[in-house]
Parts: sequence; C-alpha cells; structure tokens
Amino acid sequence: MSTRHVSIVPGLAPAAVEYVRAREWRMACERQSGAGGRFCGLFAGRGPMGLQANCVFAHADQDHVVCASAPGGEIDTIVDLFAAAEWDEREAHDCYGLRFDGHEPLRSLIDHPAEPDAWTVPIHGHDAYRVAVGPIHAGVIESGHFLFAVVGERILHLDLRLFYKHRGLQIAAEGRSLAEGLRHVQRVCGACAVTNTVAYAQACESALGFTPDRQLRQARTLLLELERLYNHLNDISAICAGVGFAPGATAFAGFKERAQRLNQRLSGHRFLFDTVALGASTLRIGQADALAAREELAALHQEEGRVWRELQFAASLQDRLDGVGALTRADAERLGATGPVARATGLRHDTRSESPRLAYRSFTPATLLRATGDVSARLNVRQIELEQTFAILDQLLSSRVTPGGVKPGGAEPGDFKPGDAALTGLGVARVESPRGETVCVVKTDRRAVERLHLRTGSYANWPVLVCATRDNLLPDFPLINKSFELCYACVDR
Repeated sequence: MSTRHVSIVPGLAPAAVEYVRAREWRMACERQSGAGGRFCGLFAGRGPMGLQANCVFAHADQDHVVCASAPGGEIDTIVDLFAAAEWDEREAHDCYGLRFDGHEPLRSLIDHPAEPDAWTVPIHGHDAYRVAVGPIHAGVIESGHFLFAVVGERILHLDLRLFYKHRGLQIAAEGRSLAEGLRHVQRVCGACAVTNTVAYAQACESALGFTPDRQLRQARTLLLELERLYNHLNDISAICAGVGFAPGATAFAGFKERAQRLNQRLSGHRFLFDTVALGASTLRIGQADALAAREELAALHQEEGRVWRELQFAASLQDRLDGVGALTRADAERLGATGPVARATGLRHDTRSESPRLAYRSFTPATLLRATGDVSARLNVRQIELEQTFAILDQLLSSRVTPGGVKPGGAEPGDFKPGDAALTGLGVARVESPRGETVCVVKTDRRAVERLHLRTGSYANWPVLVCATRDNLLPDFPLINKSFELCYACVDR
C-alpha cells in the first residue's frame, strides 16, 4: 500500500492517491469512510497490471482516491458499505468486464439485454403487474424506459433503463490533448455545460499543480450561477406543469427565457457554451454591460418573487405537492443523494461551501424549516437557492469581469513547481450543478488525457428517484420525476 500526495493549502491540494492490492481494496475504502470520507463515486480503468478499480472520497481538506489493481478481473464489492456505489459497480462491469464479488445479482446497466430478468427486480404476489413507459415518449424528451411494478395504482418498485444513447465520450477523450478533452466534456449535456467543463478544467489544473487567480474564480462562479438561474427557473415551471398549473408553468418558462437571453448577451450563447477554457477565462464584461445585467436581474428577481408569492396561495397547486414523492433523510444519506433533492430532506451539504477554486465566500447551504423531502420541499429549496443566486450574481457583477488565468501551486513558497515529480498526475474536482455535486477525475501525463471519469448530480440521483417513487400512486410519477428534473444526457455520456 502506498499513498502519494503533496502538502499544500487545504482545499487546493491535488488528490491523495492510495494504491492498494485487490485484497486490501475493501478495507481501504472502509478506512476512508471511517476517517470521515464521503463516497463520491467508483469507476474502472486499465492500469499497468490490467483492470483497476478506483474509488473517490471527499474530505474537508483533500480528496482521496483509492486505486486497486484487479488482474484477475474481480474485486470485492463495496455496495453493502456504500449503497450509492450500485450503479457505479454495474457500469464498471458493463463497460470493462470488472466483476464485483458479493454484488448479487450484478444486473446490467449500460448493456440492454432482451431478457427482463437480466436488468429488472423480480416481483411476486397476488395482483402485482407491470406497466411500461418509454423509451419513446409522447413529448420532446430523451430516451428512457420506466418499468413500474404496481398493485392497483400503488407503485411497488421502479426499474430504470437509461443509457439508450450512450456516446462513449469518456473513452473517446482518452489519448487526446487536455484541450480536446474539454470539448468532449462540454458536449455531455447542454443544460450542465458550464458545470461539467468547470469540473474538468479544475481537475486538469489540480493534476498539473495550478490554482486559479481571483479573476478566473469570479468568472467561473458567475457562469455557474447563470447556469443555475435558468435551470432552477425551468424546474419550477416543470413542477407547475406536472400538476397542470398553467399560470405558474407559463410564468416561470418566461423567466427562464429571459435568463437565457441574458446569457446570450453576456457570453454569446444561451447555454453558455465555449465560455470555459483550461487555465484561463476570456470572459469580459464591461462596466456598462455589467450594470445593464444587474438591472435586468433585479427586475427578473422582483417579478419572479411576485409570481412565487402567488404560488404559495394557489391551493390547487399546493394540495398536489405535499406528501408526494417523499424521501427520508436517512434514505437520502444512504443512497448518496445530492443537490436540491438531498437538501429537501434536511441534509445540508452543498459543494459551493467547500470550493476554494471558486468565488463562494462564506457560502451557507439552503435550509428549510420543514425538510419533508417531498415535491413541495424540493420546490421550496429551489426558490431559496434562487434567492442566493440572485444575490451572488449581483455581487459578482458589481465590478467589471476581466480575463483571468492560473498560477503555480497554491502552495507555500518552495513546496513544488508545476510538473514536480511529487504530483500524481491525477486531478479530482467537485462542482455543484443545479442538480447536485458533479465529480470529475482526470488522469494525465501532463499532455494528454489518460483517463476521464465524469459522475454528475443526475447520475447520483437517478437511483434515488426509484426510492422516492416507491409506495406512491402511478399517476403521481410524472410530478415526482419533474421535481427531480434529472438529465438523461448526463448518463448517456
């Protein structure tokens, strides 16, 4: 067993990498958890000795990656230790053939076998039957198959089958330059383009031993909050549409359109494409443009607040939200829920509060007085976060936004220089998307991508949706699904 790391400022340190033997894998992961590490994803790859399992843990001062070679193609499961690892292990098996001893049955996730028993949970009992929805849907929506096991209209279990358009972007990026890798990551998902590219850029910069200057931190934070703004406005509109409340759906769809037009004016793209680069930011917003943006945001904030207050007194809306799709705090923590979904249950984690590479000074995660974990709570969390976003954007636009870059280290003087042999060549970044924490891992030889892994907030929360759906009525599923509002593209990466 060996651990490689460099001693630098907490929060800016490259990830500590711990190499263990296959028989030590499970014990090493348990040890990280016992030391306060939070499970942030598992992924497979190929190392010098063949197949390799890798597990990411977040600590307050430094992220940690446990790596274990599995030359025989098999390693112990950790799904009983971290329920959130279920999809990760199934994906590693489908994509790399890595078997996890003790994970039974290891059902297919990426592969789509014709036999239902290969990917569904069996059901037995009087009056139990299945209802299939998708993968082709009536609306403009990406491919996804929802197979419900029900009795009457009561949902017993939901089997998800996604990955219909899995593009292999992570593998396609291998061997390409770091700059080319960024283009692959940007195309994972349009609605999460900024989050994914910022996470990738930070992972690369961490692996190379660079830290962002003040201007780069501010520019990236501004872009992230602009992305959060239009996504949250869209999600509130979708929840209103989920119960047929047209006034709210229409109003918030209009607010989302205004937010995206602001994106166009500030960055040149409604979805903020091509605004993030490695080691630099070319975003420039002059004083006059910043003032105009602040005025537009203030007007949008005022109008959004007025409509929000009307929603609070719309009984036909509120009566449909309470108690539907409830997720307990214990289940949210056990399954690794993240983002508004987790905070609606009372969990207070928000990656923005531990992001020294961004400009979130003294950030406090959103909290609810009644963290009921249902559709109503998920709606209310987004509104609180909108208030935070409006305030952050106004602060960042109070002065000119100018191009920025990176500087060596973040280290104490003399600790190391970029390219020092002490660097592991592996960078980890965690960035809060509108849907939760996105984790990016980049392994590089300082020139090209050797391994890329992207685990988005949507990827983490799709299995949580299964838990929140259980024991609800089948007609309520569209509403529950809209209250999560997860990306299909983020898993079809």
